[in-house]
Amino acid sequence: MLAAVLVVVGLFAGFGANAIISRQRLGSAEEKAKKELERAKKEASKLVAQAREDAAKAVEETRKEEQSRRRELKELEERMVNREEALDKKLDDLDKRTEALRRSEDEVEKLKDEIRQIRAKQQDKLEKIAKLTKSDAAEKLLQMTERDIKHDLLGLINKLQTEAKDNAEEQAALIITTAMERMASEVTAERTTTSVKLENDEMKGRIIGKEGRNIQALQRATGVDILVDDTPGYAVLSSFDPVRREVARQAMEMLMKDGRIHPGRIEEVVEKAQKNVEKDVIRAGEDAAREVGVIGIPKEILHLLGELKYRTSYGQNVLKHSTEMAHMAAMIAEEVGADVKTTKYAALVHDIGKALTHKMEGKHHHISGEILRKYGAPEEVALAAEQHHDDVEATSVEALIVRTVDAISAARPGARNISAENFGERMRELENVANGFGGIEKSYAISAGREVRVFVKPQQIDDLSAIKLARDIATKIESTMQYPGTIKVNVIRETRAVEFAK
Repeated sequence: MLAAVLVVVGLFAGFGANAIISRQRLGSAEEKAKKELERAKKEASKLVAQAREDAAKAVEETRKEEQSRRRELKELEERMVNREEALDKKLDDLDKRTEALRRSEDEVEKLKDEIRQIRAKQQDKLEKIAKLTKSDAAEKLLQMTERDIKHDLLGLINKLQTEAKDNAEEQAALIITTAMERMASEVTAERTTTSVKLENDEMKGRIIGKEGRNIQALQRATGVDILVDDTPGYAVLSSFDPVRREVARQAMEMLMKDGRIHPGRIEEVVEKAQKNVEKDVIRAGEDAAREVGVIGIPKEILHLLGELKYRTSYGQNVLKHSTEMAHMAAMIAEEVGADVKTTKYAALVHDIGKALTHKMEGKHHHISGEILRKYGAPEEVALAAEQHHDDVEATSVEALIVRTVDAISAARPGARNISAENFGERMRELENVANGFGGIEKSYAISAGREVRVFVKPQQIDDLSAIKLARDIATKIESTMQYPGTIKVNVIRETRAVEFAK
């Protein structure tokens, strides 16, 4: 029992102590809460005061900005009003000026009418005084003006022609003289060998052979006609192909040197001569290209170029003529700023058509252009070679240079053997060309056909027409005739006034 009592007493004592402790803790918590609440109230009052202060400041700033904008709007409105007033004023001024201009135009129109009336009265008076109508006076004035202008124009044309001639001749002479001076090669006047000297009559008989077998075999093998009876001591070789003539010449010389002449040996010797000539042709083409410094020429073109070694034009060797032209063309091209390689290439191969003219129809310069294109030469080279004669218009500076050096090389004294008949024929042709124009009294070709003097009828041809006539005659000569160098056309108009003093 005692234990139970003690336990119950202990329990009540514990409950009591726990209650006391709980009340103490609750009191301290309430006190802390009150303190926290008071602190929070203080902070909240501070925040509210700060917020009110910030709001008051924002309201004040907003009010100031609104006042400022109102002032700006008011100023802008005032400026707009001022501008509107200024524009109204300007519009009024423009209306006043427009009205003033309209009145001025009316006055000007009235003045114009008065001036027209005055001019009409003056014109009537002048026509009565001069006894000429307006159209007659205008025609006479035009005639006088035309006469004066024609005279001035004639003087100007003469002056310009003189200046152009002096400058052009000086410059051209300098360039061409320099080229000719640097390329002072010997003038060649040779012909392909067409005859072979026979040692004696015995050798002549051996070449003919029994019943003509040897000479017939030689003719069949070479394609050349051989004449041994026309010229004593010589065998004459006749063929249109100079290469065949060269083969026949070498074959005959080898046969005469060897002494064994019979049909079998003739075939062997002709074959050997053909190989030798073929080598000479190729070597000649390569040497010519190497001499002038042109590389990259196709083999077919080099072969045709080498064949020119055995061709002549009026006694001038064509290959030497071509190499000489190439050197001069390069010099002139350097002076005038043209393409040196193209000019030199075209000058070297410009006459290869002459190696084929008996095999192909057409003029040799047209054939040259076709062959160059066929074997892959540059187009500008083919054009320059094709245009080196006057029947094809030159379309490049290089073509003009090739045409010029061709004339220079061919026109050198002694370069070509041209007979007196050719000179006479050319002179007659020149005179006929000049006489074909109207107003011609007489015409004379002089200086071996390098100049033609034309005397005109002064009643039909005036000074200005004489200048035009000279140009027309020169143009017709260029288009209808072929000639080396240049031909000078002189048109002479002479007026004589004769009177006798008694």
